[in-house]
Amino acid sequence: MTTVGSPAGAVRRPGTTTSAYPRHLASRLGGAAVSLFAVLVTSFFLFRIIPGDPVKAMTHGMPTSAAQMDTLRRQFGLDLPLWQQFTDYCARALTGDLGMSYQFRAPVGELIAQKLPATLLLTGVAVVLYSALGLWLGTRTAWRHGGLGDRLHTGVALTLWSVPSFWLGLLLIIVFSVGVGPVPGMFPTGGMESGGETGLAYVLDVAHHMVLPVLTLVAVGYAQTLLVMRASLLDEMGGDYLTTARAKGLRDDLVRRRHAVPNALLPTVTMIFINLGHVAAGSILVETVFSWPGLGGLFYQALSVPDLPLVQGLFVVFAGAMIVMNLLADLLYPLLDPRVGR
Repeated sequence: MTTVGSPAGAVRRPGTTTSAYPRHLASRLGGAAVSLFAVLVTSFFLFRIIPGDPVKAMTHGMPTSAAQMDTLRRQFGLDLPLWQQFTDYCARALTGDLGMSYQFRAPVGELIAQKLPATLLLTGVAVVLYSALGLWLGTRTAWRHGGLGDRLHTGVALTLWSVPSFWLGLLLIIVFSVGVGPVPGMFPTGGMESGGETGLAYVLDVAHHMVLPVLTLVAVGYAQTLLVMRASLLDEMGGDYLTTARAKGLRDDLVRRRHAVPNALLPTVTMIFINLGHVAAGSILVETVFSWPGLGGLFYQALSVPDLPLVQGLFVVFAGAMIVMNLLADLLYPLLDPRVGR
């Protein structure tokens, strides 16, 4: 029978979801495996299109003979045929070995592990804040659509969504770090810490440095979440099951929270999980603008050489995080809506 809180026509049959879920799981896992292999192929060949010789870039400004440069090429495997470089790269990547950085002369995995905590801290805090803010405002604006609050929030969100994050970050630095007119410079222009602090003073110092980059990420991210949640909830508001819920005497607040919002969450859940995938990738532009010592800044440094193993390793980590989060979202869908995966 059709239950209140489910769209009209969504009939639950005993055993249907349970029997269909293994097939849904297998298909999603297979798709994720294919995607990961495609990432390996893309990460290898894409960055070899970048102009420049890594060995020449590493030895720039240093007296280096042709014999020494040939030795470096052999050391890094750049003298091997392209197909052999590719097979060696795939074999190492499948064992977790992402190679040796040309620029830092250190394993790529270690470099990523060193920078990952700073990125997780910055983007993790930002994702939690803008997801919660976007969901809350998106729900309220949709439920009271057409009003002054809806028009105001939607207009601000559309504006912020269209603003490049690096431009907004630079603007915040000018206003709140340098100071404009009566507004004094209150926050650092970049970096993660001032240095020399310990204990609670260190925590407060890091939080002080986080304010502007987090604000930049939240301003852009909440706008996207708000607009997606608003559009999804508006599609649900004409459903017959909401009319039935109201006819049973439920308060409007309960109709929204218990019935409309859960059924409007699927598109927003997808976007939230994609944003969680971005937590590992960080924001290359924002981290570069604020000199944040995370993976985004490391990727920018690697591209400038180009440091092929480091660029490839970071690309695999970034894309792999997105694939894993999309997979988790796909596996969560049948739990939110039994019609998915049948």
